[in-house]
Amino acid sequence: MKIVPVKTRKDLNKFIKLPFKLYKRDPYWVPPLIMDQKNFFDSGKNPYFEHSEVQLFLAYKDNELMGRISAQTNTQHNKTHKDKVGFFGFFEAVNDQEVADSLFSTASEWLKERGLETMRGPMNFSVNDECALLIDPFDSSPMVMMPYNPEYYKTLYENVGLKKVIDLYAYHSDLRNPPERLAKLAEKIEKRGNFTVRSISCKNKKKIKDDIAKVFHIYEKAWQNNWGYVPMSTREFDHLVDSVLPIIRPEFVFIAEVEGKAVGFSVTLPDYNFILKKTKGRIFPFGWLIFLLYKNKIPGLRVPIMGVLDEYKNRGIDVVFYHRSFKTAYEHKNSYTDGEMSWVLETNKMMNRISKSLSAKLYKTYRIFDKKIT
Repeated sequence: MKIVPVKTRKDLNKFIKLPFKLYKRDPYWVPPLIMDQKNFFDSGKNPYFEHSEVQLFLAYKDNELMGRISAQTNTQHNKTHKDKVGFFGFFEAVNDQEVADSLFSTASEWLKERGLETMRGPMNFSVNDECALLIDPFDSSPMVMMPYNPEYYKTLYENVGLKKVIDLYAYHSDLRNPPERLAKLAEKIEKRGNFTVRSISCKNKKKIKDDIAKVFHIYEKAWQNNWGYVPMSTREFDHLVDSVLPIIRPEFVFIAEVEGKAVGFSVTLPDYNFILKKTKGRIFPFGWLIFLLYKNKIPGLRVPIMGVLDEYKNRGIDVVFYHRSFKTAYEHKNSYTDGEMSWVLETNKMMNRISKSLSAKLYKTYRIFDKKIT
């Protein structure tokens, strides 16, 4: 066994392309865009590197590349939660416990050298990015910005001493049959709620920026008490917006207002993983053409984030958001068929209850793990 830190562009290419080899015969894996991955790991382009350290590692066995992992600090997390947690992510490996042991041991030692006491993950790089391990089931592709992995990863994790911290849930809805109960309930709520819900403006850049600033403010306030919450810097939020804007449909982004004040928001994204599977990780030479051919044939939608300020919760604003998303999807020319609400913390009783009451089915479970660093 040999663990090698990623230092050169050649090493980084190997790190990025390893999953293409490991998942070559897996029909459910969605290849990321190689260009996006290179930008993500570029310290000059990803603002995560402005406040935290990252080290990538490659695992070789008998001179053959067998696995990879990232180890990263997160100063934003530790300032917020007053703890000493370090993180790992981007774990990929063959089904070999020796390879996994070596990768996790190296990541743990790197974190220990920086005074951290717990290793948590998977996080790519933080809870604001792709995170958690798919636990069950393994019979479909992930939706946009959600992870996927082989079933044996759970065993590799547990055998190195990683233990469950929390589970995250994904709910599935059939968008071809919006529940009548939801429409009636949303109508009643809107009549008595003293709030309005609108789609974001897309007519000019200033209005778009104004709406995005409102969303950022609500996100900071509405999510600050959630498990694992990590505040994003303004640069990180702007970077996220820049990466998501090309795939946002304004008709699926809603803002709730009370007397002109923004008090809640909901974002629904088309499942661009449907297209990524066809591009095989590359925009050139024909990936852009595939994008144009299939962008209006995407069957799925995902609600990745929704937030309401504490003082305006329990008014049913979230129910209205769901109804607007359902209604827009049902009436859309794209004829969307599948909706996913994810992820929802297992401890978020209200959102789990609402999801189930909307005839949504809990269909995927993801898990975040911890291990004490010794």
